[in-house]
Amino acid sequence: MLWLAWSTVRDRKGGFVAAFVAVVFGSAVITACGILLESSERSGAPTERYRAADLVVGAPQALPVADDVDPRFAERATLPAAKVAEIARVPGVRAAIADVSVPVSLLTADASDGRPVLGHGWGSAALGPVTISAGRAPAAPRDVVLDAALADRAGITAGADVRLAVGSNTTTYRVTGIAVPPGSRQPAVYFTDERAMELTGRPDRVAVIGVLAAPGVDDLARAVKDAVPGVVVYAGRDRGEAEFLDVGATRSFITELSFAFGGSMVVVIMVVVGSTLALSVRQRLRELALLRAIGATPKQVLRMIAAETVLVGALGAVLGVVPGIGLAFLLRGVFALAGAVPDDFELSIGPLPLLAATVLCLIGARLGGWIAARRAARLRPVDALGEAAAEPARLGRIRLAAGLLLVPAGLAMAIVPPLRVPGEGAAEGAAFSAFLLVFAVGLLGPRLLTGAVRVLSPWLHRGSGVSGFLATANARANSRRLAAATTPLIIGVTLAAGQLFSGTTAGAAALEQAGDGLRAGYVVTATSAGVSPEVADSLRDVPGVAAVTPLVRTRTLALFGSGDDRQIRSYATQGVTGDRLAATLDLGVLEGDVADLRGDTVALSRIAAGTLGATLGGTVDLRLGDGTPVTPTVVAIYERGLGLGDVTLPHDLVLAHTTDRLDFAVLVAAAPGTDARAVGDALRSAVRDLPTVRVSDRDSFVAAQQDATAGESVVGLVLNAVLLGYLAIAVVNTLVMATAARFREFALLRLVGASPGQVRAMMRGETRIVVVAAVVIGSLAALPSLVGTSFALTRTPIPSVPPPTYAGIVAVAALLGWAAIMTATRIAMRPAPVEAIGARS
Repeated sequence: MLWLAWSTVRDRKGGFVAAFVAVVFGSAVITACGILLESSERSGAPTERYRAADLVVGAPQALPVADDVDPRFAERATLPAAKVAEIARVPGVRAAIADVSVPVSLLTADASDGRPVLGHGWGSAALGPVTISAGRAPAAPRDVVLDAALADRAGITAGADVRLAVGSNTTTYRVTGIAVPPGSRQPAVYFTDERAMELTGRPDRVAVIGVLAAPGVDDLARAVKDAVPGVVVYAGRDRGEAEFLDVGATRSFITELSFAFGGSMVVVIMVVVGSTLALSVRQRLRELALLRAIGATPKQVLRMIAAETVLVGALGAVLGVVPGIGLAFLLRGVFALAGAVPDDFELSIGPLPLLAATVLCLIGARLGGWIAARRAARLRPVDALGEAAAEPARLGRIRLAAGLLLVPAGLAMAIVPPLRVPGEGAAEGAAFSAFLLVFAVGLLGPRLLTGAVRVLSPWLHRGSGVSGFLATANARANSRRLAAATTPLIIGVTLAAGQLFSGTTAGAAALEQAGDGLRAGYVVTATSAGVSPEVADSLRDVPGVAAVTPLVRTRTLALFGSGDDRQIRSYATQGVTGDRLAATLDLGVLEGDVADLRGDTVALSRIAAGTLGATLGGTVDLRLGDGTPVTPTVVAIYERGLGLGDVTLPHDLVLAHTTDRLDFAVLVAAAPGTDARAVGDALRSAVRDLPTVRVSDRDSFVAAQQDATAGESVVGLVLNAVLLGYLAIAVVNTLVMATAARFREFALLRLVGASPGQVRAMMRGETRIVVVAAVVIGSLAALPSLVGTSFALTRTPIPSVPPPTYAGIVAVAALLGWAAIMTATRIAMRPAPVEAIGARS
């Protein structure tokens, strides 16, 4: 059977090229997702300052979740300083050394090269080990040692004075030494241990504890875990995760992305491969009927087609892993440019992703081939010959019934959840409706295309004469073939519109809410890590100021449900003071009063409250930025969560559980009737001695936030580009395959008197039908989900559809359809009609 399959594939290359191409590119995408997933488990960044430490001990930095990805905390979780002594007492520990991190700005020059500078205690230098190349170690509170690379960029030598800002506070220090080796990833400044602890504002907490082992000690990590419960022990390459928080965050991000995007792509790839194989089998009905006529059983036909798909699938899957590796590196590079992953995050390439991609593509090809061949194998030879000459007039009852049932189901999913389901489930349900309608399109394709031809042909082919008549007649007579070729284009239009416009709808709503919600006339920000909390207090005494609201941002984890239904969501969170908040920030309160936001309370957005099942006066289960559990009482529910954050907590509560303990901004509202310019000048005068602090007006701050939001959407655009790129390949693939197989039809038309120009004109007419029908049907299939998503997110049924973006979708669909069909038509018409009419399929 394999020999027969190989002979068929070898002699009918054209019939299998489309399936081969679909499998190759599908294998490449799955391979890239697999490499990213494996890298999230095995890769990271090499440790720098902890190279000499045998172990690094830290607090849990993620919330453990059984059988799922552990969600990361947004801030550094710290350890009590008393843990240092506990670890030092563990047998086999030679030394336990605490390390703290303080964000520092070097004001002498832009010496950080865009990277954050962190201050540490000199005692932690032994974990490097970091040594002095010039000068001496710090001994007094105003002594510092600079990283060699940092000192070189700033042009500073030992003995010089340097101005350092911690938060908004600036102090002049004496550079007593230069440290080597330099930190290539994170520039460092070393204070005395006492000064470093003082600058953190939490002298009773440490970031991590480095452990130096005594000679000849085995399995020290287990001994530390057993003796000091509640800590995480990092060894070997994992020490870099303890040193750099973004490594762990990157691993979590890539894991979630790989599972979500990779899973979606596997489904899309299997559908595309299956539809391509179905078209291939459809074009071979005459051959299959002949095999049945000479004695082949349905089982033998199925086995032959299965062997063919296995051969084509195996070859395509194996060849696809090579470009898949390149795609993985390309995605990592784009994510790094977008700031989603660190520049030095390395990929891990092992055999498992390559094997998984090969197996999944083989399964997809085998399943698609079985589905495609099942009906063809069961047809009687006479019926198969009849279908090869003329398509059956009706669709199968099961197919028709399933397609008709999916249409109201899809519409119901777009309408009911936004009206009845609270929280994020409304938008998720509405988005799912697009997939149901796409499946309906796939099942009802011939009927839809027949209807589209009847509706569109009169005005698409007006004045086209014979070519328009032929195009319409062909489309009506071969609606199944045309539907098989058009369905990938419809899916592409639907998914492109659904993915892009749901993003633009959410983005536009977020920007509108942020702009409408900001009532403050002035916003105080920092060029460093943040604004020191005491700045807000000093601004309250500025003449003409009516309200001052310090704003700190983080992310919290919300837990809801119970038992096996326990779920976790991560929410953008802000900390504010409830007093006079309405003068600076309008959250769009629906219930309750944000003035009550103090102590153990919380305000939630409408979407978050619906998702968590929270009501006014009830409590919610939250984990703050550093993982600290709280159960605050809900005092308000508001509308503007997309633009201002879904969770709003008291300022001091959020600030105490952030890594740097700094405000993101300070919102300032002027008193009614005061001169706005005079208030602005007074604010700038109040912060003139704080070189890292800036006073900007409301419009400048909103514009800056819009730019930051635009940067965050790059990852989504890249993933959509990969998805739509694969669909574009599938569209071209299918259209070329369907058109090139019509060489006998073109030859017959030319033999009965049609000129080559008339045949091409006929195909241009069919192309117009294909493109317009795909755009119209695809847009209609996407519209219910977009309306439902918009209503779920914004309470308005009108989604944000930028005309240039929609025009781009239409243009790409037209370009793909036109180029694929007309190029294949020209190729199919190259042989002389007499030769083509007698050629083998």
